[in-house]
Amino acid sequence: MRDPYTVLGLSKSASEADVKKAFRRLAKVYHPDQNRDDPKAKEKFAEINAAYEILGDKDKRSQYDRGEIDAEGKPRFQGFDGFTRSSGPHAGGFEGFNFSFGRGGRRGGGFDPQDLFADIFGEAMGGRAAGGGGGRARAHYPRGEDVTVSMTITLEEAAGGGKRRITLPTGREVDVMIPTGITDGKTIRLRGLGEPSPFGGEPGDALLTIHIAPHERFTVEGKTLRQRLSVPLADAVLGAKVHVPTLDGVVSMTIPPMSSGGRSFRLRGKGLPAKDGAGDLIVTIDIELPKGPDPELEALMRKRRATAETSGR
Repeated sequence: MRDPYTVLGLSKSASEADVKKAFRRLAKVYHPDQNRDDPKAKEKFAEINAAYEILGDKDKRSQYDRGEIDAEGKPRFQGFDGFTRSSGPHAGGFEGFNFSFGRGGRRGGGFDPQDLFADIFGEAMGGRAAGGGGGRARAHYPRGEDVTVSMTITLEEAAGGGKRRITLPTGREVDVMIPTGITDGKTIRLRGLGEPSPFGGEPGDALLTIHIAPHERFTVEGKTLRQRLSVPLADAVLGAKVHVPTLDGVVSMTIPPMSSGGRSFRLRGKGLPAKDGAGDLIVTIDIELPKGPDPELEALMRKRRATAETSGR
């Protein structure tokens, strides 16, 4: 048989998880039930299974890497076929030999390929694990693959929740409930809405990633919202109460006299909702000058500039 690492397409540094993942992927591709018209699929599948019997068992893999067993799981030794000689007081007789059962055998609770086979394919390969009832647990079916999908929502939907209908990669249309206060990049797991299992197991899940569309007024920073608000020059100089739009309506905010442009005000609890309390809305004011000529304002500014120049001498 070929090198197990080559059969599974792995390097010798592959982790246990890598080995298992490679086996599951190849086993699904070459499973005889999926390739009824390919006579070579059964042979390929048997080779994949044999390779995993070596690499999927920690002890056997170590023995193979050290050169103690070959690709079929048989000991590398000189002399008798089927057993190896050991040292000890009874080395002269059969008591001095350790019998090797090779692939498909089992001793002392070691790796059993039948257990593995049943675990991977379950009843799709004959119901219960080989050996009949015998107290063995019912085989597990492998799950279907997970699918990924994204959805873009408005900031208002993120703040208040809602329901959206989407089409999954499987072609199925479903209604998705948007949780109140969901943040950008959050993933929602839709259980059982992924790919079906080719072996009769449970379907995979759909992983839905939420993206929040840019808003024309608000900028999102976690659960904090920011916005810029234009106020007339007179309100900035004399002070005033101004109307500030928020996600849940318009509120009143007081601007103190002589407020400079770029000054920020915090409206607590007017940001995005969250489990640990709603965020804040930070309002930064921009001073709005008259759109057309204003002789009175221009005269006042000339007077103030002249006064400043005189006092600066």
